[in-house]
Amino acid sequence: MPPSLLRPALVLGLLAAVGPFAIDMYLPAMSAIGADLSASPRAIQGTLVAYFAAFGVAQMVYGPWSDQAGRKPPLYAGLAVFLIGTALCALAPDARWLTLGRLVQGLGGAAVMVIPRAVIRDLATGADATRMMAAIMVVISVSPMLAPLTGAALLAVADWRAIFWALMLAAGASLILTRAALGETLPPAARRPVEVRAMLAGLRRLLTDRGFMTLTLLGGFGMASFFVFLAAASFVYTGQFGLSPTGFSLAFALNAVGFFGASQLAARLGQAHGPVRVVVAATAGFAGTAVALFGLGLAGGATLPVTMTGLFLANAFLGLVIPTAMVLALEEHGAIAGLASSLGGTIQMVAGGAMIAAAGPFLDGTAVPMLGAIALCAALAFLLSRLIPRQAAPARSAG
Repeated sequence: MPPSLLRPALVLGLLAAVGPFAIDMYLPAMSAIGADLSASPRAIQGTLVAYFAAFGVAQMVYGPWSDQAGRKPPLYAGLAVFLIGTALCALAPDARWLTLGRLVQGLGGAAVMVIPRAVIRDLATGADATRMMAAIMVVISVSPMLAPLTGAALLAVADWRAIFWALMLAAGASLILTRAALGETLPPAARRPVEVRAMLAGLRRLLTDRGFMTLTLLGGFGMASFFVFLAAASFVYTGQFGLSPTGFSLAFALNAVGFFGASQLAARLGQAHGPVRVVVAATAGFAGTAVALFGLGLAGGATLPVTMTGLFLANAFLGLVIPTAMVLALEEHGAIAGLASSLGGTIQMVAGGAMIAAAGPFLDGTAVPMLGAIALCAALAFLLSRLIPRQAAPARSAG
C-alpha cells in the first residue's frame, strides 16, 4: 500500500471498529443482562436484530448524504446519534428500553461502516483498494478479540451497564479522531446533490447489475452466518459448554484470528489469481467447512474443540471472501460509490437481521441449531458464487 494511503486506512479502520465493538463488547454480558432485566434469551437476541435492522436501513441515508455533503458531516452526525443510543442502553430499565437504545445505536453506527467504504473508493481502486479494505478488516477483526475480553473485564469489576459507558467514551474519542486526523476525500466539484429521481435511477442501475447484486448478496450471507453466531454463541458457549464470560471471550476471539489472518492474504491472492477466482474458491471452502461441521453436529460430534476448530476454518475462508467481494461490488460504480456502499450495506445487514429472526425460534442454547443456520448461510453464499459474471474478472482484476 502506498504510504499516502496508510494513515487514512488506519483512521478508517478505527472508525469502522466502533460498530463491531458495539456488538461484540456486550456479548459476554448477554446472559447477565437477561437475568438483570428479567428477559428471555430471545428478547436479548432481539436487541441484536434491532441494531442490525436500524444499521442496515440507515445506510441508505448516509451514503447519498455523503455523496452530496462530503464524507465528514455524516460521520459527525452518525457518531452523535450513536452516543445518544449508547446512553439509552446504559440507562435502560428493561429489555424494551435496551432494544430501543440498540436501535438508536444502529442508526448512528451505520455512518462509520458505510462512509469508510466510500472513502476508500474516493482514494483508490483495484489492488490498492483491496489492501485498504484489508487494512480496515485488520482493525475490525481485532475487535472480536479485544471487545469481548474488554467486556468480560468490565463485568469482573462492574455490572453490564459499564460496557455501554465505555462505548460512549470510545465514540467520543472517534469524534475527535474524525475531526483531527481524517481529511475530506470528496471535493466539492465531485459532490452530487440528492435528487430523488437520480437516486432512484442509481438504485435501479445497482439493483439490475448482476455483478453488484450477486457479490453483495454473497457477502451478505457470509455476514449473516457471523451474525447468527453472535446471537447464539454466548448462550451456547456459557450454557452447553460451561465456559465463563472470559473463557467465552477467548473462544470467540479464535474466530477473529482466522478471519484476520486470511484477510491479509486477500489482495496478494487477488493479484496472483484474480479476485473473482479468489471469491469463488474461498466461498466453496467456507461452505464445505460449515456443512461438514453441521454434519458432525447432527452426528453428536460437535464438542467444544470440534466446534471451535470448524468455526476457525470457516471464518478464515470468510476473511478472503468478504473484503474481496466488497471491493468487486463497488469497482465499477465510482460515480455513485456512496449510494452503492449504502445499498450494499443495507442488503447485507438486512440479510443478517432476517437470518437471526428466522433462526431465533430454533436457537435453543445448544450448538447444532447454530451450526445449521451457519451452514445454510454458507450454502446460499456458495450458490451465489456460481453466478458471478466471469467476463468481469479481467477488468476487475486490473491494478
